[in-house]
Amino acid sequence: MMIQCQNLALRRGHKLLFEGADLTIHRGDKVGLIGRNGSGKSSWFGMILGELEADDGVLHIRPDCRMAHVSQETPALAMAAVDYVMQGDTVLVQLLADIATAEANNDGIKLAALHEAMAACDGYAAHARAATLMHGLGFDSAQLQQPVGDFSGGWRMRLNVASALMCPSDLLLLDEPTNHLDLEAVVWLEAWLRQYQGALLLISHDREVLDRCINRVVHIELQKVTLYTGSYTDFECARAEHLATQQAQYQKQQREVAHMESYIRRFRAQATKARQAQSRIKALERMQRIAPAHTDSPFSFTFHSPAFMPSPLLQLQKADIGYAPTVLLKQQSFHLLPGDRIGLLGPNGAGKSTLMRVLAGSQAPLSGHYQQAQGLRIGYFAQHQLEQLHEELSPVQHLTMLNEELSEKECRTLLGRFDFHDDAAINPIAPLSGGEKARLVLALMVYQQPHILLLDEPTNHLDLDMRHALTLALQDFNGSVVVVSHDRHLLRTVCDTLWLVSAPHATPFEGDLDDYARWCLEQRQHMKAEASSSNTHERKASRQNRAEQRKATQPLRQQVNKLETALSQAQAQLAEIEMQLADPALYEQSNGDTLKELGSAQKQHQQRIDELEEAWLEASEALEEANAGND
Repeated sequence: MMIQCQNLALRRGHKLLFEGADLTIHRGDKVGLIGRNGSGKSSWFGMILGELEADDGVLHIRPDCRMAHVSQETPALAMAAVDYVMQGDTVLVQLLADIATAEANNDGIKLAALHEAMAACDGYAAHARAATLMHGLGFDSAQLQQPVGDFSGGWRMRLNVASALMCPSDLLLLDEPTNHLDLEAVVWLEAWLRQYQGALLLISHDREVLDRCINRVVHIELQKVTLYTGSYTDFECARAEHLATQQAQYQKQQREVAHMESYIRRFRAQATKARQAQSRIKALERMQRIAPAHTDSPFSFTFHSPAFMPSPLLQLQKADIGYAPTVLLKQQSFHLLPGDRIGLLGPNGAGKSTLMRVLAGSQAPLSGHYQQAQGLRIGYFAQHQLEQLHEELSPVQHLTMLNEELSEKECRTLLGRFDFHDDAAINPIAPLSGGEKARLVLALMVYQQPHILLLDEPTNHLDLDMRHALTLALQDFNGSVVVVSHDRHLLRTVCDTLWLVSAPHATPFEGDLDDYARWCLEQRQHMKAEASSSNTHERKASRQNRAEQRKATQPLRQQVNKLETALSQAQAQLAEIEMQLADPALYEQSNGDTLKELGSAQKQHQQRIDELEEAWLEASEALEEANAGND
């Protein structure tokens, strides 16, 4: 048992998040924590980490449980990225600190024990383990030594994920770990999590990640916590059955209640029926009411297609795409027709987002021809769109910036489909989360009725309900759609064609997303094999260089060794003379000649030692210079 909850309840301020939670999590359980934004998923993590206290009930965590979680902040440190990741192994960090202290104290016995502990925890392979994790999450070899402070926010979050995976743990807490990952890194992370031996608690809005990584679901809804067994798909099926049963029971109970209330109204005043009426009143009071099933999503919208749809919508002809002087895609030709639904695949840095910017018209190609149809409207979603929102303005004001003639009622009607109700529609957006701002950007796009939707990671920060609503809206859209996303469910259900962006070209990909996942793994294995071959060659060359270096410096090394031997002998002879001189009997009058001889010998040996030390120092410096010249 890792975690046990008994009648657990939690509030944030005056808001009750959940109550009456009873569940047990064992080693090997991989649990998906499911619920709408604000239901209490991240707060549950806060309780487990000791950052929040339960308002009622008992939360018991096994005392010797080693926990790992992803930090939400990464300071702009000057240390190398790989060293930052290695710090996730807290046991290793402590061992390295203890070894440094023992070396400073010349404590050989302590050092021996510490090095045994390093071997036991695989500490000598820590650098290789950290590098493997970073490569899996998309970092290249050059980035291993790059200072942490040089990375953007998204890449720092990847470092935090790597640091959490680096930590040996019995319980791993991951809150939206795929938000800043590309599809290749998501595929790698899934494989890593499936092999993880401890207990996993995973908050994610990616259906396919959940399906592949979990075997249990903890669902928070209407302040209640329900435990399901199986994958996310199993959970959806079981929940649908439960809701159908609940709704049928609710309707049946409502008919019974209506019948009893009708009886009470008709016969309460009649003396002959009063007792039976009172009996039914008491039965109604004792009845445990069944709540109606709630399955409605707070989101419901469509992308209304324009009345006129030109063809083709836009064209690229023999375009070089990139940032001068770097060309990512060469001589690229591309055209979009109404009804095209394209998903862009490819490794990080291959040029997917750059191609999207060129298609959107926000970046010009380095060469070639780019042409839009007359009157074309493009709905472009990317992370910088969120940054261009005006923090001091409300959602209603953002809509009226597009059309000053819109009434507040019209604005509220549209915004309500994106769950902006009441004050949320008229308050400044500064306090909104990333997911809420993403919903606002989508609402603005819906209003503009675009011909083309260019969506670069549109599901980041969106919860499952909003992702489902977006999927349905895209399926009904009659224009053209181009998507870059690590959400494979969105790609599977929206896109008809997949293109692989892999320098120096973007070309149709012959296969499905499962084929692409296999292609990614093959590419990683190929790169690993190449790196291994390169390392083998480098090690061989290094051994040859060291052998040549030893041969070239052999006379100097022999001279240093000879001087060290002579120095040791002279020091031993001097120590023997000084022991004789320490004898009080030597200083009696009868031993004057012996004392004189020993004093003379002491002086000669000390002079000999000084000469040998100077010669040894000169020879050692010459050897160091020779070694440095060969490095």
